[in-house]
Amino acid sequence: MSTTESQIEQDLIAKLDDLKYTYRPDIRDRAALEQNFRQHFEALNRVNLTDSEFARLLESIVTPDVFAAAKHLRERNSFERDDGTPLYYTLVNIKDWCKNNFEVVNQLRISTDYSHHRFDVILLINGVPVVQIELKTLAISPRRAMQQIVDYKNDPGNGYTKTLLCFLQLFIVSNRSDTWYFANNNSRHFSFNADERFLPLYQFASEDNTKITHLDSFSDAFLAKCALGQVISRYMVLVASEQKLLMMRPYQIYAVKAIVECIHQHCGNGYIWHTTGSGKTLTSFKASTLLKDNPDIDKCLFVVDRKDLDRQTREEFNKFQEGCVEENTNTETLVRRLLSDSYADKVIVTTIQKLGLALDGTNKRNYKERLEPLRNQRMVFIFDECHRSQFGENHQAIKEFFPNAQLFGFTGTPIFDLNASYQQIEGEQASYKTTADIFQQQLHAYTITHAIEDRNVLRFHIDYYKPEGKNPPKPGEPLAKRAIADAILSKHDAATAGRKFNAVLATASINDAIEYHALFKTVQAEKLAADADFQPLNIACVFSPPAEGNKDVQQIQEDLPQEKADNEQNPDQKKAALKAIIADYNTQYGCNHSIGEFDLYYQDVQKRIKDQQYPNSDLPHAQKIDITIVVDMLLTGFDSKFLNTLYVDKKLKFHGLIQAFSRTNRVLNDTKPYGNILDFRQQQEAVDTAIGLFSGEASKPAKEIWLVDKAPVVIGKLETAMQQLGDFMQSQRLENKPEAVPNLKGDAARAKFINLFKEVQRLNTQLDQYTDLSDENKTAIEKLLPKEQLQGFRGVYLDTAQRLKEKQDKGGDSTPAEVQQLDFEFVLFASTVIDYDYIMALIARYSQQPPGKQRMSREQLIGLIQADAKFMDERDGIAEYISTLEAGKALDETAIRAGFERFKADKHARQLADIAGKHGLGTATMQTFVDATLRRMIFDGDLLSELFAPLELGWKARTKAELALMDELIPLLKKLAQGREISGLGAYEQQDGRQNGELIGKNRFGA
Repeated sequence: MSTTESQIEQDLIAKLDDLKYTYRPDIRDRAALEQNFRQHFEALNRVNLTDSEFARLLESIVTPDVFAAAKHLRERNSFERDDGTPLYYTLVNIKDWCKNNFEVVNQLRISTDYSHHRFDVILLINGVPVVQIELKTLAISPRRAMQQIVDYKNDPGNGYTKTLLCFLQLFIVSNRSDTWYFANNNSRHFSFNADERFLPLYQFASEDNTKITHLDSFSDAFLAKCALGQVISRYMVLVASEQKLLMMRPYQIYAVKAIVECIHQHCGNGYIWHTTGSGKTLTSFKASTLLKDNPDIDKCLFVVDRKDLDRQTREEFNKFQEGCVEENTNTETLVRRLLSDSYADKVIVTTIQKLGLALDGTNKRNYKERLEPLRNQRMVFIFDECHRSQFGENHQAIKEFFPNAQLFGFTGTPIFDLNASYQQIEGEQASYKTTADIFQQQLHAYTITHAIEDRNVLRFHIDYYKPEGKNPPKPGEPLAKRAIADAILSKHDAATAGRKFNAVLATASINDAIEYHALFKTVQAEKLAADADFQPLNIACVFSPPAEGNKDVQQIQEDLPQEKADNEQNPDQKKAALKAIIADYNTQYGCNHSIGEFDLYYQDVQKRIKDQQYPNSDLPHAQKIDITIVVDMLLTGFDSKFLNTLYVDKKLKFHGLIQAFSRTNRVLNDTKPYGNILDFRQQQEAVDTAIGLFSGEASKPAKEIWLVDKAPVVIGKLETAMQQLGDFMQSQRLENKPEAVPNLKGDAARAKFINLFKEVQRLNTQLDQYTDLSDENKTAIEKLLPKEQLQGFRGVYLDTAQRLKEKQDKGGDSTPAEVQQLDFEFVLFASTVIDYDYIMALIARYSQQPPGKQRMSREQLIGLIQADAKFMDERDGIAEYISTLEAGKALDETAIRAGFERFKADKHARQLADIAGKHGLGTATMQTFVDATLRRMIFDGDLLSELFAPLELGWKARTKAELALMDELIPLLKKLAQGREISGLGAYEQQDGRQNGELIGKNRFGA
């Protein structure tokens, strides 16, 4: 360990000593850790265990299941003693976490079957390890440090699954100046997959969202004993349905604290302004459940809109706490639960509609009269989205019936004086205009400005479409629909990264939506007739039907003002058009929806939009939706990470504009750099006003934070990145060309190339999705980075990255620091369009090209495959196969696929025969061994020993021979397994050595 890292560690221990942690330099191994835990356990539970009881206790609590361990840590448990009597115990003081014993240990070494890890700093609560702190040098990115911890947790026989370390709740990574933290989880929620959808990483922040990243100030704010106890006991959420641990973000914690404090001080009502996409439901849910143990209040009602409860909120709530929301609670049930004294009924989740019925004095069931005994009780009402259409009159009814009630509202877009006229509050509350009028005071704010700066949501790219011609429409006026449809079809592939993402088209009226639906059918048919290669987009359309007394539709339309008004004009015509649209949809997707069950159709549309997350190999593109035409629907509350584009052909303003834009800016990974808005009404003034209104307090002009740089600025950054790459190649005495990269000398130089070209690719990805590039912009980009050169660089990047990744995976002290620190971000180098099916079709087309009339050469085809990260494991094989094909010998796609499978099988058989011959083994027995391994997906060490039995080697010589064989066999087995995990194979990858038959893992955790 370097002196710097050691110094950071010593300083942290000193800081924790100041915070009154007890430093335990004597706890350096597993035995000492367990002995210390035993002492604390016996003291807390006032018991003396026999050695056999303690051994059985350890056996019963140590589990590889992180979620089960997390529940065990927070609950009262029981254990059978030697004499058969039960011992009820807790691992820590769960009633008052501040009264626990807090200790710090460092350089703890945990030895298990296959690993000998050493951990930098671990924090113990009552002897239970709950926090691991990994200290790094400045050069390592937090994401890379996190990936290392993921890798260590996957090491065979690691200490996380077999010792008290199973109770770790969170990991902290710091290089002193930059500190991040994240929750522990089971492997399916704790891994880096091919799409690089990362677990959430957190930075701590103060109440005004100022980041607290220096390790000293972070320790003061986050690691103070009571603060850490609260984070673990109150502000982590155990998601039962997914068996997952969730951290609450700092702003969520401050909002919950503000509500709890407001109730404790009895100081009126309040609202929380947390932007769309920031997790309001979790925050409001946590606030209501924490009130369950508050003796000051009699009841807490969490109030949502019916359609939210029927869908998203119910799913979310039941995720946080299984079965906590009944699916179809009627008003009678609500009244009964309100009158109940049961602890289980202290927190009630209900809808605003049922609450309105319960307080309606005209109701024949006398609900209001029955609730009279509750009139003077202290009630708390939390409204999940506090600007619903029915809110005004219900607000008044609650205030009148419960004079001691406190009301709290959550909103992503508050109503201010400027946008109050836009609000839909009717009846007696028409005089209430702003959020502050209704809820008195803002308790906490986390605006879209904060969220963008934190990368919790993305920035926006707005293309104000400017039509050509002499008399263009003025801002706000509509363009010809045909021109808009043509523009959308020409720009859609760029906007959505080659249809990786999908889009919504917001129209001004139901008639417009109907017209667009018909128009796209016509235009796409024309394009297909003119060009057989044209790939039509899947286009759906959804708007609400005339209500005609249907309560469900009436309820849906309460928040769809345009659709409600439109359906009052020529309702039969609208109904007929919607029937035809649904019939089209049924034909396209093989469904059987009807207007009579409109809600099922609407839910199916939402599901198919979200299905964009699945690759085409898992779910064909034909089953997904590229563009959904809407009027009011889907423009508020709908979330999908794979929706990135909004086409706008309607007037939007204030909170309506922000809500609509916010459908596009959910964070995914680096292939989605921003939310894309293509505005056909040139509403720049309305956008600027909305940004000003909802930006909150910002350190610089909000537009600089909210909006991405204009194309010329990004092109300038691309020029700088290419210049830096060129200067580096020149410093290595090489030309700045793809073919020169393999001549780089040493891993340090290769690592430098990886980092420099990754930045080029990131900027290129950003520019690829700009819909407003001028011809001049396109020429500038092509001049800086010609397409062929870009493809060549991508190919050598993947070659180089693959070599360095193998070294990184092996780890060990011999791996250079530059390689250990690399974060390859392969997701930037994978095209959505180019998948296995596409490549097979392309090869078939290539084989059918007559000589002399080739549209794509063999080299271009191979280059395309080698430049895509999806084919990293198969790129050489596909390239070799293409080389065996005869030009002009036409083959269809089926023949190409069959030929490739035969080619692979022959190649693998030859490789296996070569390996067998090299190690003196029979080809047939080797094939049987490999087939058995792949059939069971289990690597059996006994079968490996049997393979070598005919050679009659001594155990030392056999062990050496086995390892030599495995060194060559593992890559082939992994290729044949096609991404599936072969159980037990990991033990043989610990190539730091297997001495005397024992595997020795990495010498140091995090080295």
